[in-house]
Amino acid sequence: MATGEGRLDVARVRGLFPALSDGYVHADGPAGSLVPENVAHAVGSVMRMPVADRGGVFPASGRAEALVAGARAAVADLVGGRAGGVLLGPSTTTLTYGMARALARTWRPGDEIVLSRLDHDANIRPWVQLAATAGVQVRWAEVDIETGDLPAWQYAELLNRRTRLVAVTAASNALGTRPDVADIAAQAQAVGALVYVDAVHAAPHVFLDKASLGADFLAVSAYKWCGPHVAAVVADPDLLEHLRPDKLLPSSDRVPDRFETGAPPYELYAGVSAAVDHLAGLCAAGGTRRDRLRASMAAVARHEGDLFDWLDQALRAMRHVQVLGEPERCTPTLSFTVAHMRPRQVAAELARAGICAWDGDFYARELFDALGVNETGGAVRLGLMHYNTADEVGRIVDAVAGLRPR
Repeated sequence: MATGEGRLDVARVRGLFPALSDGYVHADGPAGSLVPENVAHAVGSVMRMPVADRGGVFPASGRAEALVAGARAAVADLVGGRAGGVLLGPSTTTLTYGMARALARTWRPGDEIVLSRLDHDANIRPWVQLAATAGVQVRWAEVDIETGDLPAWQYAELLNRRTRLVAVTAASNALGTRPDVADIAAQAQAVGALVYVDAVHAAPHVFLDKASLGADFLAVSAYKWCGPHVAAVVADPDLLEHLRPDKLLPSSDRVPDRFETGAPPYELYAGVSAAVDHLAGLCAAGGTRRDRLRASMAAVARHEGDLFDWLDQALRAMRHVQVLGEPERCTPTLSFTVAHMRPRQVAAELARAGICAWDGDFYARELFDALGVNETGGAVRLGLMHYNTADEVGRIVDAVAGLRPR
């Protein structure tokens, strides 16, 4: 699907997405991406075949085992992890709550954890709530409210030998900010702390490598990268062996099974594998699936980067628009406000122009409180994906330029 070296053939890519036939500009990728045909087909195919639960001695049960193993292997390829350390579940929020409960059992009063105000609340509230239960102090890494960056230098003052966990995002779902996670993780691990990285928003836009990031735990969610509503947390299996989550007595005590509660949605696991295959096939490249992902995500970054530079610069040049922050590194995502218009009004006007955009705080409550925009309804967010085009960016720019309060 490449045109020229490392370039996406966007017309062909768009042909993979039946949902694009509605004529709207889907600039709401950070809230959830569209689904390509191969993912829909994979899910539907499983629902038309005999599949039972795992643990049986008949073929339908064997299919279930294969679907779980396939999804674990696909996520491991996506993030550079080990399949035996891939925990699957319905959402990142659910998985993080479960992991927070398991880790909190290892904490003692007087221990500390470090959180970031840049993060989605799913990587904040579970830790805050479990810290309160365990008598653990929460320390905060602050955002530069002018740039939207999360300075890594501040962690030197936040970390000490009592620090048990550092939770940080790989990319802000509101501003697109990409902190220096590797630097933060290195500082955390130097004092013996574990590092929990929320890569949900980063995964559709950058090539993830768990080891390079220094993540002990790495969270992703398939519906952000063209898959179904399934999430994963990836960790080293040896680390997981030391954690004891709540589970039903008869359910498996193996890692990673013991972290997954209830009967899994096998058909959706087929969609997870298909979504990773979709990403790996965006650029014509050979080698392993991991190799192909590296090539595809490089092409995605170039395509999205070119479009976003135009969008970002155009909106910043408009006198009635205020783009929040100006991070040094970011995904193709921004939030903005319009003079004399509430964010919901702006989103409604964009919808009338055939453009899908979200308004609100995007679960980045701590961040938007720091930026002082929650009192007026938050902001409007635009986020590009690999299926967006230059023509669509032009439509967005024209629509925002024409916004006026009614």
